[in-house]
Amino acid sequence: MRLTRSHVDLPLSAGAELLLPEDTANHLLRVLRLGEGDDCVLFNGDGHDYPATITLAAKREARVRLGAPVAVHTESPRPLYLLQGIARGEKMDLILQKATELGITALLPVNAERTEVKLDAQRMEKRVAHWRSVIVSACEQSGRARVPALAMPQSLADAARAVPAEALKLTLDPQGEHRLATLEASADTPIVVAIGPEGGWSPRDRQTLAAAGFQGLQLGPRILRTETAGLAAIAALQAKLGDL
Repeated sequence: MRLTRSHVDLPLSAGAELLLPEDTANHLLRVLRLGEGDDCVLFNGDGHDYPATITLAAKREARVRLGAPVAVHTESPRPLYLLQGIARGEKMDLILQKATELGITALLPVNAERTEVKLDAQRMEKRVAHWRSVIVSACEQSGRARVPALAMPQSLADAARAVPAEALKLTLDPQGEHRLATLEASADTPIVVAIGPEGGWSPRDRQTLAAAGFQGLQLGPRILRTETAGLAAIAALQAKLGDL
């Protein structure tokens, strides 16, 4: 039987006795109805799963004893970056969730000229915390033991400068110069995919991308929605150059 995996932001080591964070304890004890003596799995993003046994299931706290770490080999061999124009509400959640399941390495939310979501500092902090919880939940479900990096929202120019200089930089374009069938990259070359927001890239955005070395990639003649484009591109690139 597959055991429940829970992410915790805590140091983990074999044999340690651990007081679980309140939200993790609540999920295991109240939602999943686990009790003393039951087993689960914890991970903290270090690339390992830690088998755990619940040793205390009290009303206000839960404790576990950790077993030996187990290396998890679910990461894509190729670094993949998604530079994503911020989308509204559930669309952005879907993008982050599925990109994580597909093996993305890092996610860079971007404020483009046509971005419809405007966040002040307080709302941005809450939104980023929510996005991180979406990513963590996707790691729990998909078996990943490393959590993709999530950058703070930034301008397109800043995000374009933040990705590895040696990366193959792509943005979807029905008239782009590259096709998937002829696309090539050495095994250790990172790939960055830039996807516009609901309104697409503006002419000035496209100039910014071109100046940063981004090239057009065709995935057929159709224009894809923002919540479709990045996921289709990542899946296709994983199949062609990654681990699918």
